[in-house]
Amino acid sequence: MSKTLIRGARLLGGEAQDVLIDGEIVAAVGSGLGTDGADVVDVVEADGLVLLPGLVDLHTHLREPGREDSETVLTGTRAAAAGGYTAVHAMANTFPVADTAGVVEQVWRLGRESGYCDVQPVGAVTVGLEGKKLAELGAMADSAAQVRVFSDDGKCVDDAVIMRRALEYVKAFDGVVAQHAQEPRLTEGAQMNEGTVSGELGLTGWPAVAEESIIARDLLLAAHVGSRVHICHLSTAGSVELVRWAKSKGWAVTAEVTPHHLLLTDELVRTFDPVYKVNPPLRTEADVIALREALADGTIDCVATDHAPHPHEDKDCEWSAAAMGMIGLETALSVVQHTMVDTGLLDWAGVADRMSTRPAAIGRLAGHGRPIAAGEPANLVLLDPAYRGTVNPAGFASRSRNTPYEGRELPGRVVATYLRGRATVQDGKLA
Repeated sequence: MSKTLIRGARLLGGEAQDVLIDGEIVAAVGSGLGTDGADVVDVVEADGLVLLPGLVDLHTHLREPGREDSETVLTGTRAAAAGGYTAVHAMANTFPVADTAGVVEQVWRLGRESGYCDVQPVGAVTVGLEGKKLAELGAMADSAAQVRVFSDDGKCVDDAVIMRRALEYVKAFDGVVAQHAQEPRLTEGAQMNEGTVSGELGLTGWPAVAEESIIARDLLLAAHVGSRVHICHLSTAGSVELVRWAKSKGWAVTAEVTPHHLLLTDELVRTFDPVYKVNPPLRTEADVIALREALADGTIDCVATDHAPHPHEDKDCEWSAAAMGMIGLETALSVVQHTMVDTGLLDWAGVADRMSTRPAAIGRLAGHGRPIAAGEPANLVLLDPAYRGTVNPAGFASRSRNTPYEGRELPGRVVATYLRGRATVQDGKLA
């Protein structure tokens, strides 16, 4: 087996250490490690670079099967590797919907064939995402994909009885229901966050209470049945307080925030550029501040990209007709550095916790989110925090280009990504 020596990297942003990779595992961590023979094929000089566990995304849309014009498992996992990810959870809103063992196994096998990062399918909660009948949760859990996260993301499980049944069902195999919190009756025709800007622009508003009311209900349901619930793409200050309250009760709730909700506000909608149209919508500056603080204090458990690729024609149109969503795998780490590390809200160890350790634990994903230590799987990302560059989507690995950061200067660059010891990214380029 080949060996790689990463020399002088700052582990979790701390002291410089050498890391020796032997095959698929970390063989040694320490100072002054030698190459130990001619079988070391790669020595990486990492002075000034930060080494983290490989990132894990709980919320990725890979679009395959059915919308390969937007993304495929191959192009999406290449984008993930470029962003420092070694595992992603692929959402169920494909065509056909990932609501059976057959479909989730197809996505899982496509991920294994891609070789750029592990793909863990997310199973649908209800058949066809229609919210009427539970999908084959047990069959998906028992399949080769071993699904543990279930979500109708893109649609809310708004029927309280169906949601309760799902929460009860997943307890049998330690699963979790990830809820897209959006009361549909309160968001009919909604185009953006309800507030001052929506009133001035004359666009139908998307009130914060549409998110918060579903979260409040589901927290109570999860506590009642003693099950795990995860809140997808939390976006309001009120939602933060609800999750904080539930955690103070000791309830099994976790939550995620997207990079774009940590940085962007509804003021950008004044441009009427559909790249800023997303679900849930961009909120206010006060919400952004609350989200950052909640991620820093651990109320929000993790950062998840909600990577939502779309073909050019679905976004390059008038605002009202444009699809909702933006891509984020290749920029997530830079946005988190910009909003959380460079502002002093998180250190790099905190980033590793929120972008690797906790999401892997929530998804019950073995082999990822592990400490950088001898005997652990060599799933790693090496980044240059001193780098500053302008975002240019023309160079993205994703098939789509609907990034809200085009032309914006962001810090940080992924230098290398290792999946079980094999470099998927070297010198900033896909291997």
